[in-house]
Amino acid sequence: MAVKIRLARGGAKKRPYYRVVVADGRAPRDGKYIEKVGTHNPLLPKDHEDRIKLNLERIEYWLGQGAKPTDRVARFLDDAGVLTREIRNNPNKAKPGAKAQERVEEKKEKEAAALEAAAEAAAAPAPEAVVEEAPAEEVVVEEAPAEAAPVEEAVAEEAVVEEAPAEEAPVEAAAEEAPAEEEKKEEGA
Repeated sequence: MAVKIRLARGGAKKRPYYRVVVADGRAPRDGKYIEKVGTHNPLLPKDHEDRIKLNLERIEYWLGQGAKPTDRVARFLDDAGVLTREIRNNPNKAKPGAKAQERVEEKKEKEAAALEAAAEAAAAPAPEAVVEEAPAEEVVVEEAPAEAAPVEEAVAEEAVVEEAPAEEAPVEAAAEEAPAEEEKKEEGA
């Protein structure tokens, strides 16, 4: 018979109250027990004296008889100075499950693929884009003098207008000749 020192739950719904009991390890949690050796009320503040009450003499007796405390009771006994509890360390407790690890790996693979695609896209067309962008910037730079150019062109057009009468003279002469030719044609007709 494996004897355990453990907690048996009592109290109302959402109002727990525990008895510290010595019971057969095969008995149900809240079932038949050998002896009640204390109480635990988790609703009281941690520094309250009635939160944990233990009958240390009876607990020491049962420990001498080979009773094994559960982890929670061992913590109480360690705080009371009756038993030194071995501190456990479970480094795997915080690790995610197998499916969660698979999802994380899939996410990393997708991110790596996206980064590779972005790197390839940036590597290949990047020089062409720079070449295309450079003339666009030059055009912007050339536009500023181009704005000044219409003023110069306007001045040049005025010069052309002044010269135009000289150029128009032969045109007028040709125009004058044209009516003469028309008259000759009319006369000959």
